[in-house]
Amino acid sequence: MRYDDQDRESKNVEDRRGQAGGFQLPGGRGIQIPIGGGGMSITTMLIVGAIMLLFGLNPLDLLRGAGPGSFPDVPQMPRQESSRPTQTSQRSPLDIPGLPGGQRGAQPGSPVGNDEMKVFMGRVLADTEDVWGRVFQSFGKNYEAPKLVLFSRATPTACGTGQSAMGPFYCPLDRKIYVDLVFYEELKRRFQAPGDFAQAYVIAHEVGHHVQTVLGIADKVQELKSRYPRDANQIQVRMELQADCLAGVWANLNHQLKNRLQPGDIEEGLNAASQIGDDMIQRKTQGQVVPDAFTHGSSAQRVRWFKKGFEAGQMQVCDTFNANDV
Repeated sequence: MRYDDQDRESKNVEDRRGQAGGFQLPGGRGIQIPIGGGGMSITTMLIVGAIMLLFGLNPLDLLRGAGPGSFPDVPQMPRQESSRPTQTSQRSPLDIPGLPGGQRGAQPGSPVGNDEMKVFMGRVLADTEDVWGRVFQSFGKNYEAPKLVLFSRATPTACGTGQSAMGPFYCPLDRKIYVDLVFYEELKRRFQAPGDFAQAYVIAHEVGHHVQTVLGIADKVQELKSRYPRDANQIQVRMELQADCLAGVWANLNHQLKNRLQPGDIEEGLNAASQIGDDMIQRKTQGQVVPDAFTHGSSAQRVRWFKKGFEAGQMQVCDTFNANDV
């Protein structure tokens, strides 16, 4: 990714590394990137329809794109003036010049306490603020950015104690993203997903959950999961795939705005999405795949929805709750 010393760092980064571990607080669980194929069944769709009737909503709206995962129209993002060289190709966004090989930007290291990595995280978060701020402004809403908390081992959150083993996660109760930077070593070594854009993708996914929260999608989904716990995993998968799609939308709009992408970046993101699919993680950790236990989606599903968001650059394509097959 293209960053230089002039690029803004977000002021919404809170560094708790080196502080004492967390303690349990009341609240719900955060929305996680897991470290350690399903779709919504006909039964689930009927359940959702019944619930929408209870809330005074038209269940057909779910099938027409006005359900919990639908979005307003957003105009195309104008490019920000920049001194960086621009790309003149009008090909598909996935056709970034030099797909195989090419020069990549400096890739920050990952050890805890590495200030270079903190700077990188701050710049990525700043880019999410700029992009989503413009998107929200385009349909008449203010975007309240989340905070990014860097921690070591464990830290208190409004959703309970955050622990490194959980991987990066978003807590909707305090609207903060929590990351132990050790995760990026896991991503690189254990999951074979190196690269700076792989790291940015993880943050963009969690920011996607924040977008779901501020638009009210997360609350609607939580209501469905609470009322029908047997279908909670299937509902959660659609929630996670939508966050992947929103991460893809952000990558597209951010490149339009700031010309950030370099050869190989999108491959890094697609590889990361693939490596942390539920089927891949289950195969590595327990030796078998159990689709009914999926909470984030398979590798193929995660790649498909990130790619879908990136190719379109429009939030409307991210209505996973309206998709017949995810």
